[in-house]
Amino acid sequence: MKHVLTIILAFMSLCIVAQTKVENVDAATFKKLIDEKKYELIDLRTDDELAKKGFIKGAKQIDWFKKDAEATIKSLDKQKTYLVYCAAGGRSGQCAELMAKEGFSKVYNLSKGFDDWKKLGFAVESKK
Repeated sequence: MKHVLTIILAFMSLCIVAQTKVENVDAATFKKLIDEKKYELIDLRTDDELAKKGFIKGAKQIDWFKKDAEATIKSLDKQKTYLVYCAAGGRSGQCAELMAKEGFSKVYNLSKGFDDWKKLGFAVESKK
């Protein structure tokens, strides 16, 4: 009986993960999603990165390198759709995987990161 219950629980966990949709998108698509103003935007870079390079207007910062970052991500509303980015796409890719594992409904990852966003000339805010 325990074995059957374990199998059922494992299957249910896989179903929850499978329901999460993570989509890696380019900067132009990411901008269109931001312009829709119906998604939560998360910047996973450090304070130093934001101060030196700027950020996308409206982004909430969650420094991926801080020890409470995963707990902060896990505490977000799983029913909302999130747009995540970092410098080059590595941290945001890891974050998107975590969000999928945690059962978030939809996550868009800026695949080449903020560096590509900036290189393509999209708007950047500066800390004052």
